Amino acid sequence: MEIKPDLRYTKDHEWVKIEGDIAIIGITDYAQGELGDIVYVEIEALGDELNKEDVFGSVEAVKTVSDLFIPVSGKITEMNEKLEDNPELINEDPYGEGWIIKMEIKDLSETEQLLTSEAYKDLIDG
Repeated sequence: MEIKPDLRYTKDHEWVKIEGDIAIIGITDYAQGELGDIVYVEIEALGDELNKEDVFGSVEAVKTVSDLFIPVSGKITEMNEKLEDNPELINEDPYGEGWIIKMEIKDLSETEQLLTSEAYKDLIDG
């Protein structure tokens, strides 16, 4: 299982890459492993302003459906259109080609509340 040191994480197993006031968001390697083969991704909130921890979509695997929670407040500006035809990209490359959304961050101070890679590792190691 891979945890990238340059990313931030949530307790809900999303990763966040911060580039200025833009956040790229996906689910972690741990999360995709727990879900199993991902067959569908639904993003319900493209263009919407959301508050931190609002549901912005879902990931459907063979055995379960899991909600996706926005890690910081802001507006979803882009979704990874490759996932429409290839949702398995999340399984194959969760931190690269398997990214899910890009968003404009409303309040950069909220990013300070995200977990570091070390804190995320502690969370999943229990």
